[in-house]
Amino acid sequence: MTASGSRLRRLICRACCSEFDPNELRGPCPSCGHTLLADYDLKGLDGRVWWRGLRDRPPGLWRYRELLPVADSGAIATLGEPTTPAFRLGPPSEGVRSGLWAKDDGALPTGSFKARGMTVAVSRARELGAQRLFAPSAGNAGIALAAYGARAAIPVVVYLPERVDPRTAERVRGYGAEVVRTGATIREAGAEARRREAARGFDLSTLREPYRVEGKKTMAFEIAEQFGPEALPDAIVYPAGGGTGLVGLHKGFEELRALGLLERSPRLIAVQSEGCAPIVEALREGTPRVRDWSEARTVAPGLAVPSPFSSERILEAVRASRGGGIAVPDSAIVAAGHDLARRFGLAVAIEAAATWAAVPALHSSGVLREDERTLLYLTGRGDG
Repeated sequence: MTASGSRLRRLICRACCSEFDPNELRGPCPSCGHTLLADYDLKGLDGRVWWRGLRDRPPGLWRYRELLPVADSGAIATLGEPTTPAFRLGPPSEGVRSGLWAKDDGALPTGSFKARGMTVAVSRARELGAQRLFAPSAGNAGIALAAYGARAAIPVVVYLPERVDPRTAERVRGYGAEVVRTGATIREAGAEARRREAARGFDLSTLREPYRVEGKKTMAFEIAEQFGPEALPDAIVYPAGGGTGLVGLHKGFEELRALGLLERSPRLIAVQSEGCAPIVEALREGTPRVRDWSEARTVAPGLAVPSPFSSERILEAVRASRGGGIAVPDSAIVAAGHDLARRFGLAVAIEAAATWAAVPALHSSGVLREDERTLLYLTGRGDG
């Protein structure tokens, strides 16, 4: 064993306050069914020394190994995940002078931010002895799981809703994973996956295991390194489907604050399609959890999540950051994708385009201000 230096100490459930041994494969909390989150021994880590030491490490998310859950470096399944670029954009329209920036996770293996969660979750599952992995997916998560499963030499089954583009199924199969087409939505695909896999596979669905969040929190670590603790974005505009990224961003910034490295965290702004906006609706109504969206209709498959699992944690992350949410029409999302390509040379996934679509309305409503630094999180690469 080659020790990574991970300071993981326990798994905790914020819903019922139960604690569990992290050295066992676990899904949701066995006491109440909510998401389990990884907890680290931060008091035993000198934050400033650790932060300075990052300068001498190779780029990429595994540079943060002390705050990631894999204890044995030999278990890490990596495809060479880089630190993704952050760069300045221009204003979305005349008269808007705010500092607009973008961070582009399309540079990651398999072309999306899903690589962050899957490299960590698959590596930890491998370390703990998982023999078969599965997850429902609308596209990018399934592709990433298939790729990292191949890297880790663990069989993978991806359950895709029947409406998903056949090219997605081809990409998943291309990595050697099994594909099952079932259900009209990711919720239905997930229910069928858990029924079929109950006795044989480990579920890597969004927020149904503890470690995809750990990969996603490295978004916060990279942002803090790229902007510096004193010049963090005031707000991060993020496309929300299953919501793991919002939970991860909040968790990452909070861990840096606990280490004494940050005094504040950016506001998190969730963007959804008007055709499927359960998170935005719950934020607007002040409810503790989302209400099931009766019929998800959107051009963005990754945003078509009618009832995100453990939505309490998603809403908690946004509210704790003093953030909010906005729903935008599909027509604006499509137009934003074309605009990003023509104006800035960015070919982004349709989900990522939703962030650009939201900016004018966020400014006109006062959610974003002209004197603030705003970061658009571009979660994936488009077809070009």
